[in-house]
Amino acid sequence: MKSVSALRVVALGLLVLRFVLVGPTVRADEGTIKIGILHSLSGTMAISEAVLKDTVLMLIADQNRKGGLLGRKLEAIVVDPASDWDAFAEKARELLTKEKVAVVFGCWTSASRKSVLPIFEQLNGLLFYPVQYEGEESSRNIFYTGAAPNQQAIPAVRYLTSKEGGEVRRWVLLGTDYVYPRTTNRILSAYLTAEGVSPGDIMTIYTPFGYSEWRGIVERIKAFGSAGKKTAVISTVNGDANTYFYRELAAQKVDASAIPVVAFSVGERELLGADILPVGHLAVWNYFHSIKSPENEAFIEMWANFNEQRDKITNDPMEATFIGFRMWAQAVVQAGTTDVNAVRQAMYGQRIKAPSGFEVVMNTNHHLSKPVSIGRINPSGAFEVIWQSINPVRADAWSRYLPESARRTADWTFPWVCGGCIEPTFREW
Repeated sequence: MKSVSALRVVALGLLVLRFVLVGPTVRADEGTIKIGILHSLSGTMAISEAVLKDTVLMLIADQNRKGGLLGRKLEAIVVDPASDWDAFAEKARELLTKEKVAVVFGCWTSASRKSVLPIFEQLNGLLFYPVQYEGEESSRNIFYTGAAPNQQAIPAVRYLTSKEGGEVRRWVLLGTDYVYPRTTNRILSAYLTAEGVSPGDIMTIYTPFGYSEWRGIVERIKAFGSAGKKTAVISTVNGDANTYFYRELAAQKVDASAIPVVAFSVGERELLGADILPVGHLAVWNYFHSIKSPENEAFIEMWANFNEQRDKITNDPMEATFIGFRMWAQAVVQAGTTDVNAVRQAMYGQRIKAPSGFEVVMNTNHHLSKPVSIGRINPSGAFEVIWQSINPVRADAWSRYLPESARRTADWTFPWVCGGCIEPTFREW
């Protein structure tokens, strides 16, 4: 006969499973399956986000040509939060309550994601977030298909400190003033300190969204880089401010061989139509348009055909959107329903051969295992891949370089069912 304590453990486990599997759900109606698209089509972030709306429309059209899902056509519900973080929350609530979408693909900045997160958790909606971010989060209602810091920021710094990367010893951490750059730079500062870099060799600068007056900041970067140690700029600048930043670098003749800028938010799309190309500077992503693989050839052709050959340029967040959409569709078929709880469980272990040429997999921390690539900008505005990880890297939701996060784990399967549990030490076991 089981002890009372054992029965209590079993009962607790059943309650947890009931919460996970039988909680309130958001369903599409019985006609079409509604897909929410929550991206800025105007404002400072439109330069980056607008193309992701079209990427989802492309994927919906492709799926409908194949017969839709579960015998039903997919219908896009497009809203424009206009680069306003409060509007993101308002539009998210509208998509979930009024439109009753089955899933939402959207957001770019962490500010927008943080704004909508409580809405998705309260209403048990499902958001696929397609952009690199700062980590330190794992929600049961969000699947993160962009890079975590250990899939972008940390590999970038490791590369730059190597002989191959130029043996950089001084660092300018430059970012737009919001949560993603600030948290990423806190992680990078902790990592650099652990590697023996002195605080005097790290300079941190933040600017507002849409910032355009870069002269003084570029002068500071040049002065900081003149101290006799190889210096690099780690840029988490977002949106159209990058255009002004690179223009000022060129105006002040900041050569990439002297002070390389490594961007985490600039891809091929942001360089389209640029009057001055930042040739020689770098970016770190999980995917570049220039990657050679049969899967990428098919992805680029799909995009070009969707645009009637007017636009053939793809980028990392587009690939992340592609991965998320295809995995969601596979999960819906596996679950036999668009029910959020059922689809969420079916998402764990979903895998596809991505345009990057690697097989990527969704882990139970709601993050992907993906490759890491470093690209250098050439005179045609494309990125030449100069370094790539041998295998996909599993994303860490929580950084081991931050003391308050080092022991946290995210795992949405029993017995954890948690986005930030504290792992017990051996002594505690």
